[in-house]
Amino acid sequence: MLQVISYQIADSIDIKSTRQFLTIELLHADADELFYQTGPSAFVYIFKYGVVCFLNYEETKIGEVIQSIAPYCRNLFEQKLSEEFQIEVGSKENKFGYNKIEITDANVEIFRLIMLNVSQSVALDYYSDQTSKLLEETNHHTEVLEKKGKLDISGRTLTKYIGRTLNLTNRITENLYIFDSPAETWEDENLNKIDIGLKRTFDLQERFRNIQEGLGIVKENLELFKDIMQYRNSNLLEWVIIILIFLEVMNLFVEKIFK
Repeated sequence: MLQVISYQIADSIDIKSTRQFLTIELLHADADELFYQTGPSAFVYIFKYGVVCFLNYEETKIGEVIQSIAPYCRNLFEQKLSEEFQIEVGSKENKFGYNKIEITDANVEIFRLIMLNVSQSVALDYYSDQTSKLLEETNHHTEVLEKKGKLDISGRTLTKYIGRTLNLTNRITENLYIFDSPAETWEDENLNKIDIGLKRTFDLQERFRNIQEGLGIVKENLELFKDIMQYRNSNLLEWVIIILIFLEVMNLFVEKIFK
């Protein structure tokens, strides 16, 4: 039984710098990911979206690898999201379980494909958590709006809130490729079947749609908040103009009286 464990350790990882630093055997590399082999059945998979995946690794060795690439991470997390998955080789047929896959035979490409899907799953957990926090904040403001008839948020806070939402949306959009099947699956029927089975096991498409819908709700509310804020600022400006005109009239009136 082989153990796969994937960690979301940061917002992102500098792939170019990590590749220059690590000297272990590199099997696959591009601008977004690095796939290393460190033993007969031991592998490390590093992704630019902040995930590191290990196959057949001891906990102490995992800690050493994460510590070694920490300088190349942006916003390294203290609490790391993780997901575990088991691989059993030698089954009569390929079978998919809740946190386990049984396969007839294994090779490097199959290991890589399994590690990729586990890493996609933990990345979705992270994006889902971030989306949920934005939704909670949105719900708080809408409840205040319902009870008080006005927003309890300043223009600066709203701007930062919009920035967080756009930043998360951009990061998910930038990493959309992680939900595509690798090119190798197009040419290998067995790999393709395993990929489809893993995507169903981890429910990747449905979870991604839920994140998109959540962000859509947040964006709709932000548009409403922005319109309310603009209306409030417009009213405030009108009152300022009225007060200034009133003061000018009073000033002229006082001048005429004293003359």
